[in-house]
Amino acid sequence: MTPERFADITRGYGRLRIAVLGDFCLDRYLEIDPGKQETSLETGLAVHNVVQVRAQPGAAGTILNNLSALGVGEIYAVGFAGEDGEGHELYHALQQRHGVRLDYFIRTPLRHTFTYCKPLIVEAGRPPRELNRFDFKNWSPTPPLVQNQLLQAMHAVAERVDALIIMDQVDQAETGVVTSRIVQELRDLVARRPQLLVLADSRRGLFGYPPVCLKMNRAELSRLTGLCLKASLQEVSQAAAALAQHNGQPVFVTLAEQGLLGAAPQGTVDHLPAFPLRGEIDVVGAGDAVSANLAAALAAGASIREALELASAAASIVIHQLGTTGTASVAQLQEFIYYTYL
Repeated sequence: MTPERFADITRGYGRLRIAVLGDFCLDRYLEIDPGKQETSLETGLAVHNVVQVRAQPGAAGTILNNLSALGVGEIYAVGFAGEDGEGHELYHALQQRHGVRLDYFIRTPLRHTFTYCKPLIVEAGRPPRELNRFDFKNWSPTPPLVQNQLLQAMHAVAERVDALIIMDQVDQAETGVVTSRIVQELRDLVARRPQLLVLADSRRGLFGYPPVCLKMNRAELSRLTGLCLKASLQEVSQAAAALAQHNGQPVFVTLAEQGLLGAAPQGTVDHLPAFPLRGEIDVVGAGDAVSANLAAALAAGASIREALELASAAASIVIHQLGTTGTASVAQLQEFIYYTYL
């Protein structure tokens, strides 16, 4: 991609309106200073003293963070949080992001706020080291009242945006935002609005999704198509191309150290190898950075290959950000593409 083409694509980000519908969670980081460790007089167990607490949107919120870092003009969060302390923190964190609109974000006493609590050992001169996480999840089905609110929000926001990103993060089916009712209504929505760019990603797999732009990893592609998990890159390309042709929509596959792959409905496939590592990495959030950059670039008129180039660079930037779930701005992408690897 030439510098001129990079500028043409990214210049359009400020005019874009993109909605993120999915499971927003609170990423709460507890920074622990090991030099201040004590022993509890009552239990005799080690006490880890937290010296700083950081909170930021996670899961679908990580996609939102990346869209905000790219300077997307309007970003609509469509999801829910509980009326609890974590929900207050999440709502406040979302408010702080540039371009974010919360017109369709639901606060409800019927749900707990999905939370990843991440203790970090932070020592001078060493990378942060994450301890075992404490997760707060909903284990019961999402109530019909909340689902109705989400369905209304999805249809309303679809009339206002250039692209819609679906992010299904929960492990337990029917307990989050993207329930089977949402998927069924999405099918009706894309049938009525075939020109709307919809990019879907689900950690439980994309079975039953309507013909929209699908983003997945190698294992998810294998489950969806019956492909052998140890298939060659050529076999992965063929499976992705067949799926794209069948759905009439692009398919994107993340391949870890092998990079990214994009298949067009016409049967063509583009593969970009991953950038070389430049030190210690943390892959958390890389897939979300890919989703955000693919959607923004495609909505701004990029080709599949151009979108892959931007997403690949963003992923490389993000995985080298330790102790946080990172983002990549347009300025960072430009620096990385045209100066780091010129």
